[in-house]
Amino acid sequence: MSGLRFRPAQRLRHAADFRRVYDRRCSASDAALIVYGLENGLPHTRLGLSVGRKHGGAVTRNRLKRLMREAFRLSQRELPAGIDLILIPRDAVAISLERLLNSLPTLVRNVERKLRRGPKA
Repeated sequence: MSGLRFRPAQRLRHAADFRRVYDRRCSASDAALIVYGLENGLPHTRLGLSVGRKHGGAVTRNRLKRLMREAFRLSQRELPAGIDLILIPRDAVAISLERLLNSLPTLVRNVERKLRRGPKA
């Protein structure tokens, strides 16, 4: 299962990387999750997480981040390569790993489809 690791190279770390993804304004969402995306020109997909204080204290926010990282790790073979993603949870109470595993690939494919269409006019 070494192919399912979440390596440091797969993380968005810098504010400039997050800003580039947000500035592209390409997103898809459902009741559990918002996904922003941008082409990165790399052979792998990178993940950034944004969990605000409205979701609760540090314990709750860290739990959400762990769940989203695990969903990414388990579904990364289904995801297209070469995209930077930012995941934002909508409702902390309603999110489970199973729900994230169902939502994430669909939302990322929607974002990829929008990216291929080109910039908004």
